[in-house]
Amino acid sequence: MPVIKTLTNRSQTRVFVWKVDESEAWLRAGLDLSQNSLSRLSTMSSELHRRGFLSIRHLLRAAGYTDQNLYYNDHGKPHLDDGKHISITHSFELTAIIISDSETGIDIEKRRDKIERIAPKFINYERGFIEASPNKVSLLTVVWGAKESMYKCLGKKGLGFYDHCFVEPFTMEQGHTRSRIEFYDIQRSYDTYFEEILDYSMVYILPVD
Repeated sequence: MPVIKTLTNRSQTRVFVWKVDESEAWLRAGLDLSQNSLSRLSTMSSELHRRGFLSIRHLLRAAGYTDQNLYYNDHGKPHLDDGKHISITHSFELTAIIISDSETGIDIEKRRDKIERIAPKFINYERGFIEASPNKVSLLTVVWGAKESMYKCLGKKGLGFYDHCFVEPFTMEQGHTRSRIEFYDIQRSYDTYFEEILDYSMVYILPVD
């Protein structure tokens, strides 16, 4: 289907979300892919991944860009050739991009009970308020998404979800919290926005003003 959601925020920030239910052939049609993208696409054995990859290019088009405007640095972090910041995410049938004047990150995750089993690997500071909540799966999914967003935003190897990324207490009704990175001499704080879309949780971050 076309873009199912667009959001705007401060720092000239725009978020585009796509629900991917089109065929791979439909998604390929009319796209002018760079040689790098064609090469990456050829290595993807999963049709789901290929469709997600192609839908991201349609989101770029919705934002006024083409695949030719997108490039990746040596660490795999995406950039736009006009200097705007971009982050990309996909999970099963949902994909999203965020484009901003500020450094940013975005993540979409499907809400699944199994996140409770892996929670000890990524929650640290957050354990108290999550364990006190009856809605653990939703909270854990947001915390994971916030930490994934911080990882994408910083783009540095060695950043650990458990040791270096922290999320302030929140409730799902708030739709907003703060998160921070404490990574050796790097100290960053972010406004963290989240919402549930279908069976997914979307989180994105912007630096605190």
